[in-house]
Amino acid sequence: MTEEFAGAPGTAPAVGGPVDEMIRVRPSTALRPYVAWYAGYRQRGLPPALHRGLPSPYLTFILTLDEPLTMAGHPDPAQPPGRYATLLGGLHTAPALISHDGRQSGIQLAVHPLAARALFGLPAGELSGLDVPAEAVLGAVAARLQEAVQEAPGWPERFAALDGALLRLARPSGQVPPEVVQAWYALRRSAGALPVAALARETGWSGRHLLDRFRRETGLSPKAAARVIRFDRARRLLAAPGPAPRLAELAARCGYADQAHLAREFRALAGCAPSTWLAEEGPDAVGFRNVQGGATGPAPEWEA
Repeated sequence: MTEEFAGAPGTAPAVGGPVDEMIRVRPSTALRPYVAWYAGYRQRGLPPALHRGLPSPYLTFILTLDEPLTMAGHPDPAQPPGRYATLLGGLHTAPALISHDGRQSGIQLAVHPLAARALFGLPAGELSGLDVPAEAVLGAVAARLQEAVQEAPGWPERFAALDGALLRLARPSGQVPPEVVQAWYALRRSAGALPVAALARETGWSGRHLLDRFRRETGLSPKAAARVIRFDRARRLLAAPGPAPRLAELAARCGYADQAHLAREFRALAGCAPSTWLAEEGPDAVGFRNVQGGATGPAPEWEA
């Protein structure tokens, strides 16, 4: 497994001191068509905080370890706040709000949306904008997955347990139309820059038919998916180690019309200005880091 560390995983904290472990790894080779990465985290002993779960090109699958996940707000504001032992979230275009009382621990899986049928038995479109207990989709399998990671003695063993369990769960599905697969990966390769009309030409479908089938399989329209892909790249570049890029340069690099366009999109998708998010959740932020934080985001070669 390829690994990225943040904090000091595996290092015993000072007695009575804070715990801040975060490790991100790729799954086994056989599982990579389904899951891009695992992020394990265990943090405690710091002030309570509220974090934003930002839109990304992946479904979110969380198995908690020591305490439930507290959702203070969902991408769909009609969903009430709640606490989750396990959570499965679809693609979305608004932030989620996650609160904690100074403690949080679990494993977050970044699931490729076109793998939803194979892993969960339904298209990702059925989860669009929603957060649900994983057992609502997987039944008793979700509890068994959570027990396996809770009983494992350390991070390598937890990830190995997930590899084995998910490979047994995966059922390759031929129900995703190849045209949707082609369109999704064309958007990913272009970092969200390919126009919808060009996608339709590549697939040979009409724009309306592509929109309908693409939305059913991913949960977003091609245009909304392009927005999320572009935003995800921009916020990771913004929070990468080293001096933060100038917003005008970042806008040009990520395909925005100008700095103002980038700022509008950031407010729409993150719920705040780029500078606010960077101060609260970037690599130099004080306190708990969001498991989605750009400083511990996947390396570029993990983005297949």
